[in-house]
Amino acid sequence: MLDGVDRLIDLTGFHSSGLTGAGEHDIVDAVRRGDTDRLAATDGHFAAVARDGKTVRLARTIGVPLRYFVAKMYHGPFLVVADRIDALYAWCRSQRIGWQFDPAYTRMVPAHYLVEIDQVGCPDPVPRYRRFFNAPVAVGSPDVAVAGERYVRAALGAARQWLETVPAGEPIAVAFSGGVDSTAAWLLVRRASEQLGRDPDLLRAFTLDLGGGADAAQAHDVARRLGLERSWERVEVPESEYDLREAIVTMEDYHPLDVECAAAALCLLRAVRGRHPRLRYLVDGDGGDENLKSYPLEDSDLTLSSVLGNPLLYQEGWGIDAMKHSLVYSGGLSRGYMRTFMPAMRYGFDAFSPFTCRSVIAEAQAMPFDTMLGGDPARLATLKQDVVRAGIRSVLDVDMPIAAKRRFQDGAHASPRGRITKAWCRRQFDELWETQLREADRDEFRSGNETTVPAGAR
Repeated sequence: MLDGVDRLIDLTGFHSSGLTGAGEHDIVDAVRRGDTDRLAATDGHFAAVARDGKTVRLARTIGVPLRYFVAKMYHGPFLVVADRIDALYAWCRSQRIGWQFDPAYTRMVPAHYLVEIDQVGCPDPVPRYRRFFNAPVAVGSPDVAVAGERYVRAALGAARQWLETVPAGEPIAVAFSGGVDSTAAWLLVRRASEQLGRDPDLLRAFTLDLGGGADAAQAHDVARRLGLERSWERVEVPESEYDLREAIVTMEDYHPLDVECAAAALCLLRAVRGRHPRLRYLVDGDGGDENLKSYPLEDSDLTLSSVLGNPLLYQEGWGIDAMKHSLVYSGGLSRGYMRTFMPAMRYGFDAFSPFTCRSVIAEAQAMPFDTMLGGDPARLATLKQDVVRAGIRSVLDVDMPIAAKRRFQDGAHASPRGRITKAWCRRQFDELWETQLREADRDEFRSGNETTVPAGAR
C-alpha cells in the first residue's frame, strides 16, 4: 500500500436540505472528528463524508442518500462514495475496473448514524456505527390534542426552517393527494410563508390522475373546502406512462410498495416539469405515516407489539445489528425515501417533507403509543388523522378536512390494481443490472495492481 495516496473518492460532496444548527463546514468537521453530539444539535437533512487519517467517516439523515463501494487497487482499498449505485459503477468503469463491481457489494449509510471505516488494506473493512439521533420515547402526553399541538408545531418550525433556505419569490410545488399528510404539509408551508412575509400562493398543489383516480376528486374537494382551489392543479397522465421497471431503475431498489410509489411519482413530476419548467422546489408529506405508525398490520408480518417495541422501526427498519437488516440497504424510510428523492432528482426538483426532520420525529417518538392505542391495532387507522387534525386546529386555527387514507399510487388509478410481488421486482432489478454489468465485460481490463493513482483521488 502506497503512503501519501488518499484513497477516498467522493462523487457527491456535501448535500443538505433545510439544515439548521450548523453550516456545511461545521457538519463536515463534525463528521471528520466523529462528533456525534455536534451532529445531534442540528435539524433538517445532510449527507457528508470526511477523512481523519486512515479513518473515513460518513453520516446522513433520512432526506439525503449516501452509498459507498470498496474498490481494490494497488494502493489499497479505495472507498468510493456517491448517492446512487450507478454512479459508483460508472466510476469503476471509468477506471477500467468495472469487472470488480456488483450492486450487492455496495452499502447504504443508515440514516441517523455516523459510520466509521478504517482503510488499512484487505480484507474489506468492517464499518462501525454510532448513533447521533436519540429521541426520548413515550415521555409525552397521551392526550391527542396535546400530542397533536406539539407535533404540528414542530412540523411548522421545520417547514419554516426549510423555507428560509428557499430564495424569496420562488414558486413551490406540493405533491398533493388530499390525504392527511400532504394536506398538512401544504397548510404548514403556506403558514410558514406568511410568517416570513412571503406570498403563500407561490405554493401550487398538484394531484396525479392516471384516469379517474379517487385522489383527484378527493384533492379537489379538500382544496375547495380550504378555499385553495385556485392554487390546485389536476395532472392527468395516461396510465400507460406508469412504468414499474422505470421506477426500479430510478430508485435502484425492489421493495414493491416503494416501486409503485416511485412509478406514480415519476408520472407526476415528469408532467409537472413539462408544465412548469421553472419549478425547482417540491414539498410532500412523506414520513407522516412512519412517524405515527399509520400502516395496516395485515399488510405485513408485523404485530402491534413488534411495532411498539421498536420505536424507530418505520424510520430505520429493524436496526443495523438485526438479522433482517440488509447489507446493501438500510431499513425503513431511511431506505424507502429513495421513492421520493430519486424521482425528484431525476426531474430537477429539490424535495422536502417537514415530517422527515428529526425535531418532528422526536415529537412523534415522545407520544406514548401503547397508551394512545389502548392495545387496539385498529386504532392505528385513525390515530394519525386525529393527532394531525387536532394539531392543525390548535397551531394554525384551521379545520382541516379528513379524507380517506390510501396509498399515493393507489389513489392515482381509476380502479384497484393488484400488488406486484417482491420476487417480480427483484427479477427486474437483477436483469437490469445483468445487462449493465455485461457492458463492463467489453471494457479494457485493468488490473488492480496497476500503480497509477485514479483520477479524483484525494
